[in-house]
Amino acid sequence: MKTLRRYTVIGILFVMLTGTLAHFLYDWSGKHAVVGLFSPVNESVWEHMKLLFFPMLLYSLFLIGRLKGDFPCLPSSLWAGLLAGTLAIPLLYYGYTCILGRDVFLLDLGIFLLSVLIAFRIACRLALSCKGKPYGILLGCFVCILLACFLWFTYHPPKAGLFTDPTAREEAVLPPLFFVQG
Repeated sequence: MKTLRRYTVIGILFVMLTGTLAHFLYDWSGKHAVVGLFSPVNESVWEHMKLLFFPMLLYSLFLIGRLKGDFPCLPSSLWAGLLAGTLAIPLLYYGYTCILGRDVFLLDLGIFLLSVLIAFRIACRLALSCKGKPYGILLGCFVCILLACFLWFTYHPPKAGLFTDPTAREEAVLPPLFFVQG
């Protein structure tokens, strides 16, 4: 348990640091297409979900290889945490912007940090309780689907608010989350 907690703290710091750096990586790379697959290519909420997803996926694969023998429920717990943390980003963002009517940079930053904490809290709890183990294959499939969506939608985004870059829009109103814009 002590080992899992230590690796969880390291994971939280790793995801927060690499996710923060990933925010700038696409521009730093000269807008290289391959880098864009794993880091945000614009300011849309969808692209910002990558800030948690890819660093945590990388750390999860490392952690599974390192600790699976000691914690057999680790894969399913990490997949559950990864999905929960990634999905917390749009839920929290649209929740507060719906109330305030605008976005606030410090709240956006706080959402990222809180989502990382949520992801690792869920992963750690489930790794110890093994309650997620029966759903491991399903959770793994959802992670793979989300991975494929990130890769495809980076350069082929649907016409929906979640994928809209708010800095590229002329109007100041927040885009609808699921409605097609025309």
